[in-house]
Amino acid sequence: MEKKQLKLCPLGMQDFQEIILKERLYVDKTRQMYELTHGASKYVFLSRPRRFGKSLLASTLHYYFDGRRDLFKGLAIEQLEKDWEKYPVLHFDMSTAKNMNKEELESELSGKLTDLEAVWGQSAPDQQKPNQRLEGLIKRAYEQTGKQVVVLIDEYDAPLLDVLHEDTDLPVLRNVMRNFYSPLKSCDKYLRFVFLTGITKFSQLSIFSELNNIKNVSMEPDFADICGISKEELTEQLSDYIDAMAEANDCTHDEMLEELAYRYDGYHFTWPSPDIFNPFSIINAFSDKRLGNYWFGSGTPTFLIEMMRKFNVAPTEIGEKSMRSSGFDAPAENLTSIYPLLYQSGYLTIKDGDRNLDIYTLDIPNNEIRVGLMSSLFPNYVQQTAVVGETTVTRMYQLIRDEKMNEALIELQKYLLTVPYCRGAKSEGHYQ
Repeated sequence: MEKKQLKLCPLGMQDFQEIILKERLYVDKTRQMYELTHGASKYVFLSRPRRFGKSLLASTLHYYFDGRRDLFKGLAIEQLEKDWEKYPVLHFDMSTAKNMNKEELESELSGKLTDLEAVWGQSAPDQQKPNQRLEGLIKRAYEQTGKQVVVLIDEYDAPLLDVLHEDTDLPVLRNVMRNFYSPLKSCDKYLRFVFLTGITKFSQLSIFSELNNIKNVSMEPDFADICGISKEELTEQLSDYIDAMAEANDCTHDEMLEELAYRYDGYHFTWPSPDIFNPFSIINAFSDKRLGNYWFGSGTPTFLIEMMRKFNVAPTEIGEKSMRSSGFDAPAENLTSIYPLLYQSGYLTIKDGDRNLDIYTLDIPNNEIRVGLMSSLFPNYVQQTAVVGETTVTRMYQLIRDEKMNEALIELQKYLLTVPYCRGAKSEGHYQ
């Protein structure tokens, strides 16, 4: 029987138009997108971990509001949307504004505004502050088209995450961003839809402190699968990719599905929730036809390591925790625990819950995270013996996987013998 010709995976692609025109694999999220844009609030915030499809969703919204019906042929929204109106769209990607000081950040924002001003015209010479320029852009786009404006801000919190653990730089950069975002309230009548993505919530930005009607859909059941790949989508839309991978790894379809679930499944952003697979890892696994720790291999955020040090939490302590729903929405500046941030960053997820008691159980999502927590974060806690530690973890994992528990414990003993004995050290934290 002739093999099916599968579409190539969209590795490194976050632009919806590029994916469609190059005929790459696209998991249809347009039904959820339609519901998102026709909800009660025109101000919407969505939190998801890094590399979980937030930027692709923002890009898809951009082309939808640009009236590009041709790009959505055959997708769910083609039947749902009847009007396909074209709106002016101001799209900001804040992922380019990481690791910057105040002057660099202001310059980066200025560059983004200049690009949009090339389309919609410039503000008056006496209105050159970032907030004045953004307000001018919104008003001119409205006046020139007669249509309300769509503002998309992808990774709105990116400029602040790397200084989250600091007491000096965070307030300075936060003031820059507060100033930049402030027109979103004053320009309400000119706005059709405002959508922000991010990892965490900074309560002291004008977005959350002034836009009282902003809708946080991060834990809404209707949007639980708006990012990521649900088990239903995997089995119904991507079954042929599972077959191809199973053949390459000399196993059955069901065995490969079970292995994919063991490694990449287990995310829940509300409860009850469909099972959500890590999209970055799944797409890379399909492309390589190999099981690997792709999400962790793409980098561990510096801010998370620094915050774990700040709260004195070691990788070995990350595991089952209970939390009320208010904890998921804890402001980043006022965290009293690392666990809300671990959840928002994708290292913990909801595994159980009781809505009546408003209590949820958090735990590590899957094996990729469990192994990655040790192999990626472990060296940051044992710098002098990092190489030995990583090797020990790898050997122990192999032995435990092969059910050779005695040999695994011997490996652990060997490693513990390298830890120096200190007569004056009486705290558990010293040995951690």
